[in-house]
Amino acid sequence: MTIGIVGGGIGGMLSALLLSQKGYKVDIHEKASSLGGRLAFIEKDGFKIDKGPTIVLLPEMIYEFLDKAGIPREEVQMVRCDPLYRMIYPNGETFTKTSDIDKQLKEINRMFPGEKQNFLSYIEDMRERFIKGKAAFLERSFVNRKDFFTPSNIKLLLELKAYQSVQSQVSDYFTDERLQDAFSLQTLYIGGNPSASPALYSLVPFSEYEHGIWYIKGGYASLITVLEKHLHLQNISVHLESNVEELLIDGDVCKGIRTSSGEHYYDKVVYNGDFPMIKHLIKDVKAPRKKYKASSGCLLLYMGLDRVYENADVHQFFMTDNFSSHMKDVFQSGKLTDQPAIYTFHPSRIDETLAPPGKGVLYVLIPVPSGESIQWDEKEHVASRMIELLESRGFPGLREAIEWMEIRTPADAEVEGLYKGGSFGIAPTLTQSGAFRPQVKPFKYENLYAVGASIHPGGGIPIVMQGADLLVKEIERV
Repeated sequence: MTIGIVGGGIGGMLSALLLSQKGYKVDIHEKASSLGGRLAFIEKDGFKIDKGPTIVLLPEMIYEFLDKAGIPREEVQMVRCDPLYRMIYPNGETFTKTSDIDKQLKEINRMFPGEKQNFLSYIEDMRERFIKGKAAFLERSFVNRKDFFTPSNIKLLLELKAYQSVQSQVSDYFTDERLQDAFSLQTLYIGGNPSASPALYSLVPFSEYEHGIWYIKGGYASLITVLEKHLHLQNISVHLESNVEELLIDGDVCKGIRTSSGEHYYDKVVYNGDFPMIKHLIKDVKAPRKKYKASSGCLLLYMGLDRVYENADVHQFFMTDNFSSHMKDVFQSGKLTDQPAIYTFHPSRIDETLAPPGKGVLYVLIPVPSGESIQWDEKEHVASRMIELLESRGFPGLREAIEWMEIRTPADAEVEGLYKGGSFGIAPTLTQSGAFRPQVKPFKYENLYAVGASIHPGGGIPIVMQGADLLVKEIERV
C-alpha cells in the first residue's frame, strides 16, 4: 500500500517512520527546502537557536514513539533542567519552580506562606487525574464522536472537573493570584488562554513536576536531524520544495495529490499542515468549511550574544503585575499590552555548542494576538522596548551584548502557513478539544487522514507524536 504525506513537520515525519515500520511505502511532500516545520533552527555566524518549541515535556512519551519508529534512544540525549524555571516579578521578587518537592515546599513557604498544603493537595489530585485522563483522552481517537460521550467518559469528565477552565480549577487550590498564574500559564505552551482552556490542560503544569522539564542536547530541532536520518535508512522518499496544490478528490474518495510537478496517486493521503489550511487544497464545493479559533501568536526575538549570562536560568518568566490583563489583551482585546509577561530561553547556560566560544544565544517570546488586529510595521520599536525591559529586570547590558537579532511576528508565521499566524495550531478551547477537535480521520472522504498540532489530541511535540501513533492505528484499523 502506498501513502502520500502532505507536509514534513514532526507529525508527518514520525507518521512516515511509523507507517514504514508497518510495511507501507511512504512518500513525503514538503513545500519548504527542509523538513521539520515549526521544529527548526535559526542559524547565523556560527550561532544556532531553536526557532519554535523550547521546553521539552513528557520525555518518556517522546522515547516511546522513537522506539516505535525504530530509533535507538541513545541518538536523542536529554538533560533534565532543574530548577524548572524562575518567575521574576516587577518588584524584584522571584519564585523558583523545581521538581524537587521538598525544595518546592520550602520555596512556596518562603514566597507564599500558608500555601504548602494546597500545593500537596494539588499534586496528589493531579497525579490521579493525569493517569486517568491520559488513558481516556490522549491515547484514543474520537473519529466516531459517540466514542467520546460514553457513560464512563462522562463520569470521568465530571470527576476531572473538565467543565472548569484551567484558571478556575487552579483557583480552587491556591489563594495567591501569583501562585494561580504559576500553575495556569502553561496553557500558553499550546497557545491557549488560561481562563478559557478546559481543565484537562491542568495536566500540563502537573507534568512539569512529575516528569520534569528537559533539554535535548544540541537543541530541540536536532530531533529533526535524527528523524531525517532514519527516513533515509527506511527508504522513505522525501520530496522537498514540492508544494501540494490540490488533493485529488473523486466523489467521496481521495486518490492522491497534485503538486507543481504533476499528479501523484496514493492508496491513502495524510495531511500534515495547519489543519484549517486544508480547505485551500479541496476544490469540492461540498467540503466542510468550518471556522476555527486560532491559538495565540508570538512575538519572537532570536539573538546572538557576545556573552553568556551565568546568573540566568535556562528558562525564565518575567511576570507582570497583572497577568490576567495581558491575557485579555492577547485573547480578547487583540492589542499589544503595556505590561507584557516575557519568556526567555538561554540554553547557552548548559550547551556551549550553540555559539562560538564565550558567546551565547537568547530566545525571547512575548504572547501576542494572532490574526490581523495588529499591524507589525513597527516591530523593531516593540522589540527595542522588550530589550529595555529585560535589561532592567535580568539581562544587564543586553542591548550592547547583541551581535545580531531576528524578529518574527504572527504575520511572518502566517506567511509560513500557520493559521492566522497562531503559533500552536487551533486554540485549545472547549469546543476545539477532545471529540470537538479535528480527528485523524477528519472528513468522510475515504483514504484522507490528518496529523499535527491542530488535530486531536493537540499541540506540543510529544502530543503531536501521540497523534501520529493514533493515525497509524486508524489506518491499520480499516
